[in-house]
Amino acid sequence: MARTENRGGGVLGPAYRKLWTAATISTLGDGVREAALPLLAASLTRSPGLIAFVAFAGRLPWLIFSLISGALVDRLDRRRVMWTVDLFRAGVMAALAALVLAGVARIPLLALVAFLLGTGETLFDNAAQAILPGIVRADLLETANSRLYAGEVVSNQFVGPPLGSFLFVALAALPFFLDATSFAAAALLVMSIGGVFRAERPSGGQRTGIRQDIGEGVRWLWRHRLLRTLAIMLGTLNLVEGAFFAILVLFTLEILHVRETGYGLLLSAAAAGALVGSLVTTKVASRLGRGTVLLTSVAMVGASALVMGATSDPFVAAAMLAVSSGFGVAWNVVTVSLRQTIVPAPMLGRVNSVYRFLGWGSMPIGAALGGFVAERFGLRAPFYLAGVVELLMFVAALPFVNDRTVEAARAAAGSGARDDPQSMPPPADPAQPPG
Repeated sequence: MARTENRGGGVLGPAYRKLWTAATISTLGDGVREAALPLLAASLTRSPGLIAFVAFAGRLPWLIFSLISGALVDRLDRRRVMWTVDLFRAGVMAALAALVLAGVARIPLLALVAFLLGTGETLFDNAAQAILPGIVRADLLETANSRLYAGEVVSNQFVGPPLGSFLFVALAALPFFLDATSFAAAALLVMSIGGVFRAERPSGGQRTGIRQDIGEGVRWLWRHRLLRTLAIMLGTLNLVEGAFFAILVLFTLEILHVRETGYGLLLSAAAAGALVGSLVTTKVASRLGRGTVLLTSVAMVGASALVMGATSDPFVAAAMLAVSSGFGVAWNVVTVSLRQTIVPAPMLGRVNSVYRFLGWGSMPIGAALGGFVAERFGLRAPFYLAGVVELLMFVAALPFVNDRTVEAARAAAGSGARDDPQSMPPPADPAQPPG
């Protein structure tokens, strides 16, 4: 794929340590903003629909731009994409902080900022996942992803949300200035990673356009039964999870009767479960099986949503958020590592983008759905909706996602086939086999 600074020195190497540090710093700023931005919206309106609109705007780019982003990531140097996007996001956040300080922030402005950040996220996240196989060995991908998620949990969920809520109470602009600084620092660290991370294309092949590149990614994923199933499952999860997360700040303030600073602490409580999930997933998956981890995650996330909807106790709600976050991270570690193992490096950006188009494109729809359902049926209703849908999906997925199907896909990739032999028909053009 690419020439890297170090792929084998130590355990994961200096390039990975720089990437890990940049991700941890950046996600600290994200955690600060993720607490402060909903609080800022709630200080401007108590309408569930308008607050959900801000969340909708932040997720809409995954529906609009993710396929294009994946094609660009497979054409460009992935390291350059990452630091360029982070510098752009630093500028956006600095501008928002200045406008908040001036007292002119309004809901449409927050929605615009969320949309711009989400647009950058489609490029950055695709590039970050596609760059990792060029930095660490294939047998270390689960370990590398697990440590990335552990750092993210500590900074994004333990430290960031309470810090963001406390800073917001002190001065509303402070958390946004901090987020801008974190983006700039992360960009400098990614710049310092040596090497070239542009995906290598087959020599002598014809140059293709963006539309053709996207089509290749769509066909590759759709023909791979396991990854296609996981993408659809993720889309369903994010649809219903996005519905209740869009109104979580109002649920916290009005149902749990927690103050603004307590909202950040509630999010940090969820981080306890997420941290455990990030630290134990690799060992649990190797002992119990990756398919078992995926199915258990879906069931537990659904059960925790039902309990959340039924409770008015902030401690019970915090415990359920911890359960949901822990199993959510377990799902992420297994599925991200699986894609990085199965998908050929020159197509990883495109296939990831199609996967995330299906898996994340539902999030803006979920946010809009959450606002509508909460307006019509109350703030508890989105939680009940999520729990019922997720438990039904667990039952429906049993024949398709299990230890046998996951290990068969990994074995096919290890043998060089890179495709699910049970789901891949012969390519229409023998000169250009998929993958």
